[in-house]
Amino acid sequence: MRHTELLDCTLRDGAYLLDKHFGKHIIRGITNGLIKAGLNYIEIGFLQDEGSGEGKVVYKNTSEAMPFIPKDRGKSEFVLLADYSRYSISNLDDRIPDGIDGVRECFFKKERFDAIKAFKVIKDKGYKLFVQPVDILGYSDSELIEFIEMVNDVEPFSFSIVDTFGSMYQEDLHRVFELIDHNLIKGCRIGFHSHNNMQLSNALSQEFARMTSGKRKVVIDSTLSGMGRGAGNTPTELIMQYLVSKQGAEYDIDALLDVIDSFVDNLRSRCEWGYSTEMFVAGAYGAHVNNINYLKTKNSIQSKDIRYILNRIGEERKRYNYELLEKTYVELLDSQTDDKDTRKELADAIDNREVLILLPGKTITTEQESIEKYIKDNSPVVISVNFIPRSLAYDFVYISNMRRFEQLKERSKFKKIKKIMTSNFPEECFDDNTYKVNFLSLIKCGWDAMDNSAIMLLRLLNDIGIEKISIAGFDGYSLNSDNYSTVDLEVSKESLGIGAKERNQEILEMLFDFKNTRKKPNVRITFITKSRFSQVFEEDKSR
Repeated sequence: MRHTELLDCTLRDGAYLLDKHFGKHIIRGITNGLIKAGLNYIEIGFLQDEGSGEGKVVYKNTSEAMPFIPKDRGKSEFVLLADYSRYSISNLDDRIPDGIDGVRECFFKKERFDAIKAFKVIKDKGYKLFVQPVDILGYSDSELIEFIEMVNDVEPFSFSIVDTFGSMYQEDLHRVFELIDHNLIKGCRIGFHSHNNMQLSNALSQEFARMTSGKRKVVIDSTLSGMGRGAGNTPTELIMQYLVSKQGAEYDIDALLDVIDSFVDNLRSRCEWGYSTEMFVAGAYGAHVNNINYLKTKNSIQSKDIRYILNRIGEERKRYNYELLEKTYVELLDSQTDDKDTRKELADAIDNREVLILLPGKTITTEQESIEKYIKDNSPVVISVNFIPRSLAYDFVYISNMRRFEQLKERSKFKKIKKIMTSNFPEECFDDNTYKVNFLSLIKCGWDAMDNSAIMLLRLLNDIGIEKISIAGFDGYSLNSDNYSTVDLEVSKESLGIGAKERNQEILEMLFDFKNTRKKPNVRITFITKSRFSQVFEEDKSR
C-alpha cells in the first residue's frame, strides 16, 4: 500500500485570488478533472458563516457543497476547510453518505486550545478530522509536543505541517516531522502544506514523500499550476509526476494536464501568482503575504526596504496591520529635510511661467504632435516625471520613485540633467544639478498610492506658487492594454497591488482631495491629452 497521498486544494487556496469566485462551470470542471486524475482528496472550498454565493466556493455547511460533488467520484474523497476564527462549528451539519468526507480545521497558535472543542464536534458529526495548525514554525518544540498530546486524545485522521509563510528549509522539515512523528498517535496521517516563497515548495514536497516512505502514511497538499495567493503552492502536476516516477503511484497525469489546459490557464487572465523577490522577502521573514502586497504599491519602496519594515514590526508581520505598516514606512522615509531655500530657488528658476507636467502614459506617444504644438505656442517650463522623454523637449526631470531612479541613473546624460528629487533617496543619489525637496511634505497618508509622483509634484508646484499648470500623459491604468509610452517603462499588472479600476478611483479621490485642499485654490490646472482624470479640473478650463 502506498504511503503518500495527494490532496489538491486549488479550489480553496486558489480561491483567494478570485474573491473565492471561480464560477460554477469552472468548479465542476476542475473537480471532474481531479477525479479523473485520481486525486486522493479534493478540497472544494471553505466553511464560513456567511455561506455560499453564486459560483463561490464558500459554504455555511456541507450540504451547500453537495451540488459540486458528482455521483461518479472515483476513488477521490472531498474535504472543506474551516477557519476557526471565521466559522462557528455549530453550523456544521451531520455527515451524510456520498457527501463531504472530511473537514480541515485551521487555527492560529493562540487559538489552539479552544480549537480542540471544534475538533471533537467535527469527529462527533462523522467527518474525518484534519488538524491544520497555522505557521508550524511559530511553535516551540515544547509547545508543539504539548499540543500534540492533547490532539492525540481526539484521534484525528491527519495532522499537518503547515508552512504558512513559505519559510521552511529542508532541515526545518526534517526536524518538525521527526518531532511530530515521534509524539503523534501512529494511526494518524501527517500532512504537508507548503508555499513557494523561496522556490522550495516542490522540492520540499518531494523530500517529504521520500523521507516518510515506509514510516507513516502522509498527505501532500498541492494546487494546479501552483495556484495560490502570492508565491503560490506546490504544483499538483510536479509532485504527481514525482510520485508516479519515483514511487510507482497510479495517477493519470494526462487527465491532470487536460484540466490545467481547459481551466487553469484561462484563470491567469483574471489573476496572477508565482515567485517574486517580494515573496522571497515574505518567506525569509515569515510574513503574511498581505503585508507585501500592501507595501509594494508604494512607488518609492525597494525590496530591501520591505525587509527593513518587516523586521521592524516584529511578530505583527505574521498578520497584517496596515496602519502599522504605513507608520513604519513613513518613518523609514523621514529624513527631516529642510527644503525652504531649495523651494525658493526652484520658484525663481520657473519664474512664474506656466508649467507643463509630462507623465509617461501612452498619450505621450499617440498625441505627441499636439503636445509639441502646445509647447511651441505656450513656452511652458516642462517637467517630466520619472522618465526622460525621447522626443519632447523638457527643462527638469522630477524623480520620487526609487525604481525609476535606478533605471534613469544609468543614462549617460543623467548627471547633466536638471533634476527635482525627493528626500527619500540615499544622499549619494543627489548631485549638483538636483533640487532636493522634502518627501514627507508632499505625501498625504490614507491611500495605498499616497506617494503617487504626479500628485506629489502638483503639491510641490502649488506650494511654491505656480499659478498655471498643464498636464500630459496622465492617462490612468488599464489591465487590458499597455499603460506606458515605451516598453521599458511597463510594470507587471500584479505590481499595481489592486485592480486598475480601483487604482484609477483612488487617484481620482486623491486629485479631488488636492483640488479641495490646495494652498492656492485659484491655480489653473488643465489636461492637454486624453485622461481618465480630466474631470477633476474641468472648470479650470474656463479661467
